[in-house]
Amino acid sequence: MMTAGITTDRIEPLRAVFGIRVQKDAMLSRFTSARIGGPADYLLLVRSLRELTQAAELLWQSELPFRILGAGSNVLAADAGYRGVILVNQAREVRFEEPEEGPQVWAESGASFGGIARRAVERGWTGLEWSASIPGTVGGAVVGNSGAHGSEVADRLKVAEILQHSGMVEAWPVDRMEYGYRDSWFKRHTGEVAVLTATFRLEQSSVRQTGAKMAALVEYRQETQPPGASWGSMFKNPPDDYAGRLIEASGLKGLRQGQVEISQVHANFFINRGRASASDVMILMEKAREAVAKKFGVELQQEVENIGDWPEAGPDPSGEGADN
Repeated sequence: MMTAGITTDRIEPLRAVFGIRVQKDAMLSRFTSARIGGPADYLLLVRSLRELTQAAELLWQSELPFRILGAGSNVLAADAGYRGVILVNQAREVRFEEPEEGPQVWAESGASFGGIARRAVERGWTGLEWSASIPGTVGGAVVGNSGAHGSEVADRLKVAEILQHSGMVEAWPVDRMEYGYRDSWFKRHTGEVAVLTATFRLEQSSVRQTGAKMAALVEYRQETQPPGASWGSMFKNPPDDYAGRLIEASGLKGLRQGQVEISQVHANFFINRGRASASDVMILMEKAREAVAKKFGVELQQEVENIGDWPEAGPDPSGEGADN
């Protein structure tokens, strides 16, 4: 799947460093939690911060479009795939530290966000229990200001290391992220920088207390959200309301389009029932938007991010340089 923009000579600098690890026409369905997505022109698994930095710098220098993908848990990848290079971020080192100002956790951007929360609980450190069931990576959480149970990344992020086009790495404090509800500076400036690491503030507690809090939140999530290959939350919650409530009240629980279904457990989750297509997801999303707008006069805003090569009438390609 070669395009005019990705010629052999332009990809050669990346291949010169990473060799046969640069895969051609790799299916994105293998790298997204909902198991959807067509072929990327090229794909590379980066295993460390050094590799992530080197690959991003090479791609910027070659002026090739690229996307950094973490767990692929909050993206909708197009059926036609992605015209550019996908970097699958597997830089996963984590360090728990106790400076004078209190406990903190430093993590590379490819580390599991829920994983560091669970490891903090094992130490009796509190502050991230709410994220224990979030399936994405640290980088995706920082970019998207991930949240659950009334908490969000902005509440706990202390500093993040950010890679610039020039190769310089800057330490950004949380106020520089310009965080909003599931929004950040990164989302408004896709492709301009890459998140390398993040440090989160924690507090001392006890294993018993943190474990009980996390267990209760995980149990609640299991009772209220569907398992399996799915997207959620599909839409942002409107002010003073919940997208799931509005979709359910519009009578859409269980509605299907092809192999995509609006969950009967939580209406703001869409489930891949087998061989779902991204186009069917978009059709079902539009049906939900129209039904909610008609019944409640509320315009639902998409939370899941579209990536890839979409038809002109569909969503714009987005997310070069982002991380999920």
